Amino acid sequence: MKMIVLQDIFYIVLLIGLSIPLGNYMYKVMTGRKVFLTPLLAPVENGIYKLMGVKGDEEMGGKTYALSALMFSAVGVVFLWTVQMLQGVLPFNPAKTGGTSWHLAFNTAASFVSNTNWQAYSGESGLSYLTQFLGLTVQNFVSAATGIAVLFALTRGFILRQRKTIGNFWADLTRATLYVLLPLSFILAIVLVSQGAVQTFGPYKEVAMLENGTAQTIPLGPAASQIAIKQLGTNGGGFFGANSAFPLENPTAFSNLLQVLSILLIPASLCVSFGKAVKDSRQGRSIYITMMILFVVSLLAVTASEQFSAPYFKGAVASASMEGKEVIHGMGTSSLWAVATTAASNGSVNSMHDSFTPLGGLVLMFLMQLGEIVFGGVGSGLYGMLAFVLLTVFIAGLMVGRTPEYLGKKVEPYDMKMVCLIVLVPPLVTLLSTAAAVSVPAASSWLTNSGAHGFSEILYGFSSMGNNNGSAFAGFHANTVFTNVTGGMIMLLARFIPMTAAIFLAGNMAGKKAVAAGEGTLSTSNTMFVGLLIGVIFIIGALSFLPALALGPIADYFTMR
Repeated sequence: MKMIVLQDIFYIVLLIGLSIPLGNYMYKVMTGRKVFLTPLLAPVENGIYKLMGVKGDEEMGGKTYALSALMFSAVGVVFLWTVQMLQGVLPFNPAKTGGTSWHLAFNTAASFVSNTNWQAYSGESGLSYLTQFLGLTVQNFVSAATGIAVLFALTRGFILRQRKTIGNFWADLTRATLYVLLPLSFILAIVLVSQGAVQTFGPYKEVAMLENGTAQTIPLGPAASQIAIKQLGTNGGGFFGANSAFPLENPTAFSNLLQVLSILLIPASLCVSFGKAVKDSRQGRSIYITMMILFVVSLLAVTASEQFSAPYFKGAVASASMEGKEVIHGMGTSSLWAVATTAASNGSVNSMHDSFTPLGGLVLMFLMQLGEIVFGGVGSGLYGMLAFVLLTVFIAGLMVGRTPEYLGKKVEPYDMKMVCLIVLVPPLVTLLSTAAAVSVPAASSWLTNSGAHGFSEILYGFSSMGNNNGSAFAGFHANTVFTNVTGGMIMLLARFIPMTAAIFLAGNMAGKKAVAAGEGTLSTSNTMFVGLLIGVIFIIGALSFLPALALGPIADYFTMR
């Protein structure tokens, strides 16, 4: 247990140490300042603008910015949907994989465009190389870049004064992809290849086994390039069905460290970027501390549950739960990865969450149900947390009878309507879709377990889709018409309604004049505010999901003992 604690401390220190310089770098990139890559990439950036027929310095209002983001994503859904159904007649398909069904193609397209990366298929048997690298990997980049773009649009809304514009979506999208995601992914992919992650266009290999002269097919493909961006962009969709529990995706302990570090690196760094952008590092630091407290508490809870609450037979020696976990990673690293991937909207796994203890599974589920704001998705996690910050400021203002303010801007009724859309849409679609799923007569046939754990499998699956995470309990057979269509719709709603609300919130904030801070202005960077923010987050989460959790993992815990 001591080594697990030291490992977690090392991880957190490394994460914080790397997030500060990366956060400063991303601030410079997204505000148009020169960085060390500018001489190399500026001509490429300008060429992209010319190819798209846009002007990188042309400002957009909130409606135009939102329309650009939505239309860009809609084109991505149609393109990826089409590629999957036609992959059987397209090149780069050495395994001769046929086209997918229309409903699975829709679900996967919605999943990757929304940065959810929920997978109702197994990559090595369901998709061709072309679909993986031209369809999924491309969306891993641009969906993450879209989240970063919207975050900085919202940030501009706080810092601009009486302006009708919040930036240029195409410039934000291009800069995030070209200067941040591509260089980091290239470096990480090269290192992963050095560790044994596969990267090839060669066909699958037949390998002779030592027993009875049998052979086994080893799936291959251009995996390392997708693995890198799936982690850095908080995407999470595995090239292979077993995701990062598969040795060709995650071969060594060092590759495991790099991948789990990559999951939270950009979301954590964006807190630093936000503080720099609003010219008050304390604001970014208070949000960073809030996220880190929630992360550490969740990590302690899951690790303790897996270490001490695993069931054991009478007379046997009590030990940590290793069911569903790889020996190379162990219980501690598996718990760290599970908390990181559900805190962020990542969804990649190096162990099977269905095998976690009920209390461990509850924490993972609840992290998603909070709205993926504990670091959360690239960009989307921070603008989701900022919605909770505004909600907290609004509640505090009501308590003292003062108009709430944040960063010198008054928080008014229109702003709170947008905040409510950001905060309440994910739990609403999650609970409604879960209720619909358990009402379907065939639901029991989709599960590998019955009773409370079976309900947990359904609740986890729709919590994952409804909060743009993508991980699964793995005991839920998701490739059905109902789940694919319903899941695809809720992934799109949970992604793009809050995103649009964040952009409209940015536009409204940018049009306001600055308000001078006074004696009654609530400080949003001190310890009291951090505690108040955590309290609001937990109250919203508990009120939304406690009854459902009582029917699922809580009941599962008491029936297991």
